[in-house]
Amino acid sequence: MSEQQTPVQLRHLCRSNQFSQQTSGRCPGYTQANLVILPERDAYDFLLFAQRNPKPCPILEVTNSGSRRLHDFAQDVDLARDFPRYRIYQQGKLVAEPLAVVDYWRADLVSFLIGCSFSFEAALLQAGIEMRHITEQVNVPMYNTNIVAKTAGRFHGNYVVSMRPIPENQVVRAVTVTEQLPQVHGTPLQIGNPAALGITDLARPDYGDAVTIKPGEVPVFWACGVTPQAVVMQSKPEFVITHAPGHMLVTDIKDQDLKYQL
Repeated sequence: MSEQQTPVQLRHLCRSNQFSQQTSGRCPGYTQANLVILPERDAYDFLLFAQRNPKPCPILEVTNSGSRRLHDFAQDVDLARDFPRYRIYQQGKLVAEPLAVVDYWRADLVSFLIGCSFSFEAALLQAGIEMRHITEQVNVPMYNTNIVAKTAGRFHGNYVVSMRPIPENQVVRAVTVTEQLPQVHGTPLQIGNPAALGITDLARPDYGDAVTIKPGEVPVFWACGVTPQAVVMQSKPEFVITHAPGHMLVTDIKDQDLKYQL
């Protein structure tokens, strides 16, 4: 499949179940987003949780109750069909991973679009920094951590991070590039010391796929929008819809335009 498709073309392929893969490297230069969908009764607590934990949960947009549309980040969009793959959680347990959630939709659902680190990868590539998971055509490795998020209402849990191996002489450049995009997680949380995050084996990510780390490279960890899924599993709300890790919504907004929305 061509990586030069427009975001709306890719969303239409998802909508017709013709594309169900992870989205890293797709439509380069366009903002990608994570998803959390909750009943109204839990939406305020989650909004507060995201505001208290902006590093892993930078909110891009919130919908009206029951709406499957967006106002700012995409026009031709159906939030129930335009992600490549979804996850359904009940009482904190993963019960299904469908290609669409039309059959699960309810009038009281509120959708949260959350920034994704895939959105700064084009800028890193332009800066001459290889994205190993793109090179190896796998999903980015993601890990649960010992960083405790700030609690809000019923929501509590720990951060999830994504990892990219970066040559030692390019780490400062990677930090400089990503600090310009706080809406998609911004600067790294940790550089070179997975044990400080409670990560014991980089070859066994909790989500995504392991990647090669070459001599002279250090693992660099960014906050990850899969954090809400880890929080859901710990907090055990009655019903939640999310994206499947790595399977994002590609929006119509250019990554570079996020710099001007601070």
